[in-house]
Amino acid sequence: MQVKDAMHGDALWREPTTPLADIARLMKDQDIGCVPIGENDRLIGMVTDRDITVRAVANGGELTGKTARDVMTEDIVYCMANEDIADAVHLMENKKLRRLPVIDDNKRLVGMLSLGDVAHAADQALSGELTKAVSAHH
Repeated sequence: MQVKDAMHGDALWREPTTPLADIARLMKDQDIGCVPIGENDRLIGMVTDRDITVRAVANGGELTGKTARDVMTEDIVYCMANEDIADAVHLMENKKLRRLPVIDDNKRLVGMLSLGDVAHAADQALSGELTKAVSAHH
């Protein structure tokens, strides 16, 4: 199975200048835990619900004036849409990631692969292996 067969398509992305409150509202409205951040048609970061909590709220609590760029994770790990899902899962395990942006051959964001997507699409052994790896204490 390829990643494109398991991923959520139509990933929502925002500019790095997007107010953090708008990012949080998008997460709430769409019931998602991360938002890819793009600039000049390229993926440059990710904002997760944890980024908002740890990098914004816990460091002072004031969200007014903060943008996605202020809290985003910049070193993005991604996979390709036509990649074998087992390879993507092993990448997620090694990096301890619960979500992985998916790009196409033109390096355009086409979806997200989440722990839940893997649990629904992959065999039980593979999804169990991923769950154990990303749930381990740091």
